Amino acid sequence: MSQDKPNWDGLLKWSLSHSDGTLPQRQLSEEDRKWFMEAMQSQTIDVVKRMKEITQVMQLPEQVLESQGVTPAEIEDLLDELQEHVESLDMANDLYSIGGLVPLLGYLKNRHANIRAKAADVVTTIVQNNPRSQQLVTDANGFEPLLTNFTSDPDMCVRTQALGAISSLIRHNKPGVSAFRLANGYAALKDALSSDSVRFQRKSLSLLHYLLKENQSDCNIVTELGFPRVMMHLASSEDPSVREAALQGLLELTRGQPDETSGSFVDEDGKMKQLLEKRIDDISTMSQDELVSNKEERHLVDSLWRAFYNEPSSLGEKGLLVLPGEEDEHPPPDVAGKLFEPPLRAFAARREPEQPSEPEKKEAPLLLGPGPSNGSS
Repeated sequence: MSQDKPNWDGLLKWSLSHSDGTLPQRQLSEEDRKWFMEAMQSQTIDVVKRMKEITQVMQLPEQVLESQGVTPAEIEDLLDELQEHVESLDMANDLYSIGGLVPLLGYLKNRHANIRAKAADVVTTIVQNNPRSQQLVTDANGFEPLLTNFTSDPDMCVRTQALGAISSLIRHNKPGVSAFRLANGYAALKDALSSDSVRFQRKSLSLLHYLLKENQSDCNIVTELGFPRVMMHLASSEDPSVREAALQGLLELTRGQPDETSGSFVDEDGKMKQLLEKRIDDISTMSQDELVSNKEERHLVDSLWRAFYNEPSSLGEKGLLVLPGEEDEHPPPDVAGKLFEPPLRAFAARREPEQPSEPEKKEAPLLLGPGPSNGSS
């Protein structure tokens, strides 16, 4: 860390002496004002200076770092420090202007798995809810190594961190979503759902849920690719968050169809009914505390039963759908979204774009994989 840190102790004492909550606010003298501004500005100057120093290290070839005795663990520590700095929106965007973004993306191809994973984690922080940095990372061809690491890296932690970076990169970013779809991203997500890593499954389900919610025309594609069977399997997971996210994904598929009363796919072999009956049986054996903590799952199971069979599930008759003290009206919960959506910078990503004066033409949906047959309902 930089040795020229601001005098935080002095700043705190000064602040306390000028505002103890009991005396009326007093006018600052010019000398006090100057000292205060210099103290505050020094922190920004130090951060920029330190980011430039870290950038210089990242720009050095690996063999040079090794010859100087720099270890992979020390590089990870530098990336940890950089991540703290770029949590600020301005600092995240400034990383490109000081030349640090390209070498950071280069670390996604580093031979050390921990460095590849950490670099993706830093990218996540930079681009989350940050349209400017999303564009900068895309223009610097950062999507390609992230996708490669997500789909084929031998280290599961690297794959998981790359998926997290991709999710943050394409959220609220239509060009990013299009790039993901064109790169056969849905097939990669299906493969990820088949892994044994619960964390990887959770992140994959979260991104899938977001994509389906934003692009309901993709529900047919996802169904054709065989996602329902995979999600039905995950809906019996021992991990509650995976179960809930899988059930939420199945429910999202039912909403993406023209005829919402018949479900998104026909339960010809009764697998969906078996799944829901099994979940109802399991819910029926839960303790009171378990029922409370699995509120989302209870309502998701009932909503799916209604979507497929056009009638309430038996959870209502058993008094397990709405427990004493719970609201009678319960909208379907956003289970997967809460696993991934960071609170920081959320307002920036949700700013409404300016509406054109003329009605905007709807684009034809981009289809990946086989489309639905003409006879499907």
